[in-house]
Amino acid sequence: MNLTSLSLGEPDWITLTTNTDRETMPAGRTFSTAPDARVSLKGGSVLTVSLTADSTPLQSLALRWTRPMPSGDLYLGDAWERGYGRMGFQTMRANRFMPWYFLAVGQEQAEGYGVVTGANAFCFWQVDTAGVTLFLDLRNGGTGLVLDGRELEAATIICLQYSLQERAGIPVFAVASDFCSRISRNGLMPPEPVYGSNNWYYAYGDSSRSRILADAEYLADLTQGNAHRPTMVVDDGWQDHHRLENYNGGPWRRGNPKFGDMGALADQIKAMGIKPGIWYRPLLNEDETIADQWRLPHNGCLDPSNPQALDCIRQDIAQLGEWGYQLVKHDFSTFDLLGRWGFQMNPWPSPDGWHFYDRSLTSAQVVKQLYQAIFEQAAETGMLVQGCNVVGHLGVGFMQINRTGDDTSGLQWERTRQIGVNTLAFRLPQNGSFYATDADCVGISDSIDWKLNRQWMDLLARTGTPLFFSARPGSLTANQEGRLRQALALASTGGTHALPSDWLINDCPEIWTDDGGTRRYSWYQPAGLEFSDMPERYDGYLSAV
Repeated sequence: MNLTSLSLGEPDWITLTTNTDRETMPAGRTFSTAPDARVSLKGGSVLTVSLTADSTPLQSLALRWTRPMPSGDLYLGDAWERGYGRMGFQTMRANRFMPWYFLAVGQEQAEGYGVVTGANAFCFWQVDTAGVTLFLDLRNGGTGLVLDGRELEAATIICLQYSLQERAGIPVFAVASDFCSRISRNGLMPPEPVYGSNNWYYAYGDSSRSRILADAEYLADLTQGNAHRPTMVVDDGWQDHHRLENYNGGPWRRGNPKFGDMGALADQIKAMGIKPGIWYRPLLNEDETIADQWRLPHNGCLDPSNPQALDCIRQDIAQLGEWGYQLVKHDFSTFDLLGRWGFQMNPWPSPDGWHFYDRSLTSAQVVKQLYQAIFEQAAETGMLVQGCNVVGHLGVGFMQINRTGDDTSGLQWERTRQIGVNTLAFRLPQNGSFYATDADCVGISDSIDWKLNRQWMDLLARTGTPLFFSARPGSLTANQEGRLRQALALASTGGTHALPSDWLINDCPEIWTDDGGTRRYSWYQPAGLEFSDMPERYDGYLSAV
């Protein structure tokens, strides 16, 4: 694999959109518009994009390079937040939205175009036979950003070209993995493999202290003698939304009557030789004493651009650490902040007409501010951070684990096949350079053919990515238990680094290669695909709950 830097050079056209105007001009190193806005480009093969303005509210910036792209190449883009079963290589589609980065793969070479992780704007690419365009959403929520003369370093662009010996899966995978490592800044990994149990996919929130302890005891039995100890995650359903303590931490600083003392629960889990983890939704707080200016105008969730609201979140994280939990899984923040799921974000992550408390920050900066506060507070007590429904590209450096796909299922195999396998394959290049990529659980139940779940479990263990399962204690046969033990033991060692070999032509790869050779998995039920509650089920979620 030969690598060379690919300089896009200066864009040929720049389009800046403000609250009141839109202007397109031929580009230069410095581009002035508005009356008081300016775009600056610095660098060569690594290009940094900066903006400044006085009173003009900035909405978006588009950079256009007249650089014809091969119509015969295959193109792979990332996703805004989690994957929803729609990632994969495709032929050129000019209207396709490719957030953060993309690969263009031809017969003899591949090219990577991306923004460095931790950008200060939401960024996506589009490609056509006449050129390449990068769009930057500069807004504060759903309205223009007010810089008041400050300079914003919006994004840094890296482009690389690779020579390919053959147009096959593993060489292209090596390209994707290398490119992700080069656009990653301050990536984190857990100090040892993360695996264990999460009862969501058999309990679905109908949980309790006794059920968690039974799950932990079962997990301890299944993992005796493993290289590293597993984690038991207490998922949604433990918090008490009614017993509030003024502002100090809101509704989740106590367990509900089914759970009781959450610190004592963590101690009981640790006494079994299991690491306790806990699920947490940082922005949903129902404490009626919290002031309106702490809340987002479109849904009433906490606004982390308000320092007092952010401090409330820090206190929650501190409490979880004081209770003794060793992993915090924070969830729902993208939806709670921006009002949209990832599959609804094309082209813009949030709807128009609202803004954050602090109007001087881009939405991307507010997102990073939240992640940083959670991470730094968790570090005070040594907790690992796992993101879920997070913007992964903005979370690099602020989490060791990212739940990179939408929910799998313990009830419907089609969700696991379409979302789980797709996410595992196409987010796997980020594993190890961004964070540990978690494609979600193996939900084991009578509703799903064991032959299918057995393969999913085996593949997760072989990739070395986090493996979590949900299974009601006592519900498995001896053979199933034996297979589960084997998978957990392999996961505890870091797996065998299985990679997808047919991902160029298959959005649900079936052929995977590792140190032990090549394995073929069969992901389809004998009767074919079934209708399912795919991502559209989230429409109207808040009103539904």
